Amino acid sequence: MNQLGTTRCGNTEFRWGERTYIMGIVNMSPDSFSGDGITNLEAAVVQAHRFVSQGADILDIGGESTRPGSVPVSIDEEIRRVVPVIERLTSEIPIPISIDTYKSEVAQKALEAGAIMINDQWGLKKDSHLAELAAEWGIPLILMSNQRDKGGYDAGIQRDIAYYDDLMTEVTLSLENSLELALKLGVPRENIIVDPGIGFGKSWRQELEIIRRLDEMQRLGRPILIGPSRKSFIGMVLDMPSDERLEGTAAAIAIGIAKGADIVRVHDVLQMVKVCRVSDAIVRWS
Repeated sequence: MNQLGTTRCGNTEFRWGERTYIMGIVNMSPDSFSGDGITNLEAAVVQAHRFVSQGADILDIGGESTRPGSVPVSIDEEIRRVVPVIERLTSEIPIPISIDTYKSEVAQKALEAGAIMINDQWGLKKDSHLAELAAEWGIPLILMSNQRDKGGYDAGIQRDIAYYDDLMTEVTLSLENSLELALKLGVPRENIIVDPGIGFGKSWRQELEIIRRLDEMQRLGRPILIGPSRKSFIGMVLDMPSDERLEGTAAAIAIGIAKGADIVRVHDVLQMVKVCRVSDAIVRWS
């Protein structure tokens, strides 16, 4: 039974609980941690079309790297990177486009260009106006739990799993606060998606713990997005660089789905669609 309802995103309906949805990553930043950054409009368009043909349900367009230690880009530069891509894709692809940003000025321009979802990696902690935009435009808002402002692992202080008294309590409380703020600012509950933030201020052992305990986030009553694709915890377990983490990503996604993930954000759409289909057959079919 679908306890989470349905979220509308343009002409698309996400019917939570029926299957896992795939978000394909289009990085318009040259210093992406995964080595897949694109600086050319035509290359981005080709990748987007390939992802659609491979089975992606959403495209997430971002113009600033989230790699630990990366240098923030200006609002104008971020807009310059993402808006032409969104404008072009809006008229060419049939699936929703999400803007991956924590800056309301960038989101505003992206929505005007045709994006119909906001993916906020700071869960409104950096810019609460993102919720006002989501409410005004009537679009879904992804809220992520980010611990980088607490001096976590990838902020340069390598702490172990004892850094938090209880990691999932910290993550869930952070998301509860973000969820309450979004609701207060007018975003309908059915338009909110939550993300525990794998790779954002947690150690690699904590990232493993998030996936292991992901089902605890279901008490928030909203769909769960996870983004383990090519992340450093996979590299730590396998001792492999980012471009050799396909199988590790597949394992993390399969277990994440078994623990309640509703959307997976991935670099390798073709392969992860297959992982999701088999995982769904095991977990969701009755």
